[in-house]
Amino acid sequence: MSDTFNNVKEVIVDVLKIDGDQVKPDTRFIEDLKADSMDQFFLIDGFCEKFNLAISDDDARNIKSVNDVISYIDTHKK
Repeated sequence: MSDTFNNVKEVIVDVLKIDGDQVKPDTRFIEDLKADSMDQFFLIDGFCEKFNLAISDDDARNIKSVNDVISYIDTHKK
């Protein structure tokens, strides 16, 4: 697994307080992890902090899965 995936997984496990075994690249936040809107806000905030980047509200709305986050981070990393 990539470093990006492992770091994304770390944020998800920390924010949602779940077992890391539940987090796979194709895992969806709402459907699979039952994240609500506040969870999603804290996830985006956690990704921004962990990867030192800004994710706009418009971009955040399009992030629905672990793969979406990894793709976004890999294309926007400084």
